[in-house]
Amino acid sequence: MVNKKWVIIFKALGNVNRMKIIGMLASGNQMSVSEISEKIGISLKSTSKNLIILQNLDILESEGRNNHMWYRLNKSLPKDIKRAISLFC
Repeated sequence: MVNKKWVIIFKALGNVNRMKIIGMLASGNQMSVSEISEKIGISLKSTSKNLIILQNLDILESEGRNNHMWYRLNKSLPKDIKRAISLFC
């Protein structure tokens, strides 16, 4: 049987824009939707969609502050998943 957490990781890494987002946030950065959108060069709508997917997979956490949503890598991710992310992003 396939371990569910690896299915989650591979699903997240199955999209180049999500890989870029994870890579930007993997170093502990916290970024707004507009910052992420600008940095990877895709629309706000597409960026938001990818962020929601990653958040629903518990890879990202978000916080509303000053009329903006700020995203960061989930601090509670298991170490092996963090390691896998660091290998690919």
